[in-house]
Amino acid sequence: MSESTGSAPKPSSSVKLVLLGEAAVGKSSLVLRFVNNDFQENKEPTIGAAFLTQKCSLPTRTIKFEIWDTAGQERFASLAPMYYRNAQAALVVYDLTKPSSLVKAKHWVAELQRQASPGIVIALVGNKLDLTNDGNGGNSTSEAADTDAPGPDAEGGDESRTADNEDQESAPADGRKISTREASTYAEEEGLLFFETSAKTGYNVTEVFTAIANAIPESSLKGNRSGVGGGQTSLGAGRSGDESRINLGDRGAAAANAGCSC
Repeated sequence: MSESTGSAPKPSSSVKLVLLGEAAVGKSSLVLRFVNNDFQENKEPTIGAAFLTQKCSLPTRTIKFEIWDTAGQERFASLAPMYYRNAQAALVVYDLTKPSSLVKAKHWVAELQRQASPGIVIALVGNKLDLTNDGNGGNSTSEAADTDAPGPDAEGGDESRTADNEDQESAPADGRKISTREASTYAEEEGLLFFETSAKTGYNVTEVFTAIANAIPESSLKGNRSGVGGGQTSLGAGRSGDESRINLGDRGAAAANAGCSC
């Protein structure tokens, strides 16, 4: 009897999660990294929306994320409420190298706070950390190297200085255009989770979803049903990593709103 109790499976809950953000910020790449631990360098833009599932195991329960990855193009923006309706969580993604993407992210946060379900857990995610100096451990040694470099009067000084200049010219420029402080201060003011990630390297991706799973109140997990319109969508599939793409036109909207009894 005790062995049976000890091996009892943890309770499982489904959580509807929606991704929002400007086009080309890496929403689909983040999901692909989380679901399949994969990255596609030249991933095509999402047309309509994509639906994927992945499980996240916590100490006391298993969370099954039912993920709606929405298209970022402006022409699809008006249909986004269909996807964040009844969502328990949202990832609002911006590009660390593109200031306008944070402006758009703030717009989505405001819309979620105004129209989404009360108590929705929102994570603000700055993606493409690999394009910044922070993405490869920073560049904090450059100042010290310049200080220790021999002067022009020292033996071999001119050669060393020339080599240093060549190294600096060949080093990749820091692509960061949005500071961590700016975004984290905003996230704190709005009560958001905050992460900087790289879908390319996988840095912090799993941590984002784990933090969301831990932040969702226990009360909102009991008896919840997920999917577009609040019902389990017929477009999804049962295995982790399954994906469906839908068109956000009239036919796609009707299909997305059609739930099933499973």
